[in-house]
Amino acid sequence: MFQNDLVGILVVYSYVAILLLISEKLLKNHPIFGRKFLHIMTGNIAFILPIFQTKEIMAFVAAFPFIILTYLMSKHSPIEKIRGKTSAAGHGMGLVYYAISWTILAYLFFDNKLIIAVGILAMSYGDGFASLLGLRFGKRKFDIFDNKKSYIGSFSMFIFSLIFLNIAILFYDFTINIEIILILIVISICAMVTEIITPKGLDNLTVPFLTSIYFYFAFII
Repeated sequence: MFQNDLVGILVVYSYVAILLLISEKLLKNHPIFGRKFLHIMTGNIAFILPIFQTKEIMAFVAAFPFIILTYLMSKHSPIEKIRGKTSAAGHGMGLVYYAISWTILAYLFFDNKLIIAVGILAMSYGDGFASLLGLRFGKRKFDIFDNKKSYIGSFSMFIFSLIFLNIAILFYDFTINIEIILILIVISICAMVTEIITPKGLDNLTVPFLTSIYFYFAFII
């Protein structure tokens, strides 16, 4: 294990532990907001990725353990004391799928961490704010494949995905120009449509994977 990998692991574990503490202790009286806070803020892991030097370390030491942890904190946990800690609002397996997505993306796209970051940010900030603002302000709704979606939630998905995809581009030392912005608009629209048509809960799988693929075909190939 390289020294940078060790630092990356410590930073990721420490950051997630702080988020869990805030979500559990400070926001326990606001379960919906607390879970959405955890969902959104975990996305900042996208900005920790450059620390890692080894694919296997990022995928199987930094990311994979959170599949186990989030499952043990889900409503399906065999441990009663912590069962349901991540399921106060929303789909009970959402954060498990979140961790699965990060693990697979980390392994597949380690050599181009921007692709991983794009998927994580669309999932966290895009989908997270879509759910949060949709629940709070989404009075006008529409049905798609037996799922109720709000117009404000879907629009929030597009806006926050676009904002944070631009931030990712800048963070990873790409130059922003009109052509790139137009491409990111298209990718953000595709991410929004993906979220709309995906059954509840599974968007934590489809949004990161497909957004990363959209980005890969738009910028890499």
